[in-house]
Order: sequence, then structure tokens, then C-alpha cells
Amino acid sequence: MNLPMLLAEFSGNLQIALAALGIPLGIGLIGFKAVESVGRNPGASTKILVQSIIAMAFAEAIIFFVIFLGT
Repeated sequence: MNLPMLLAEFSGNLQIALAALGIPLGIGLIGFKAVESVGRNPGASTKILVQSIIAMAFAEAIIFFVIFLGT
């Protein structure tokens, strides 16, 4: 195996690893801010819940794009 192909394979795996580490952090931050928002305004809990679930789903979908495009 030559060096450029080895580096390309390593960088692709690195992108997948970074995405796999970053996505749970993003989902955790979304959940943290949603709980904080409900604590400040309990009347808007339904709207906050819907928006946070949608944001978490979009954040989770990023890993699938990274896996499919990275391999």
C-alpha cells in the first residue's frame, strides 16, 4: 500500500471518529438547553420538546452522512 492511499484511508477514518464523538456532545447540549428552557418557561414545554427532538434527529442524521460518504 502506498503512502497517499494510507493517508486518505486514515483521514477518512478520522472524520468518522470525530463525527462519532461530536454528535453525542451536540445531542447532550441540545437536551441540556431544552431542560434549561423548560425550567425557565414551563408553559412552552411542548413547543420546546418538539423543537429539541427535531434538532436531535438532524444531529443524529449527520453520522449517517459521514459514514456513507466517508467509506
